[in-house]
Amino acid sequence: MRLGANLGVGCVTAVAGGASGGMVGVLVAKAVTAAHKCVPVEGLPACDWHLYFGWGVVIGVVTLPSLVLWHMRRGETGRGPGANVEGGDI
Repeated sequence: MRLGANLGVGCVTAVAGGASGGMVGVLVAKAVTAAHKCVPVEGLPACDWHLYFGWGVVIGVVTLPSLVLWHMRRGETGRGPGANVEGGDI
């Protein structure tokens, strides 16, 4: 059961991480385009946006599931948010 839950959470957060990372990557590409005074091709958001989008997707697919699964595992051991030092929960 735990493997299935981790797999489900990991897959959903990988999709969300990829989408959000790609959007942040395009935002970075727009900033770099403005800083370098590059003129993008008409209809495209920025110069070389696909490179920034791709790296953003890769970073998002790795980091968001890792953080969520780490937080879930940390919560199971009793060291997560809400665990009191004396052993009682808040």
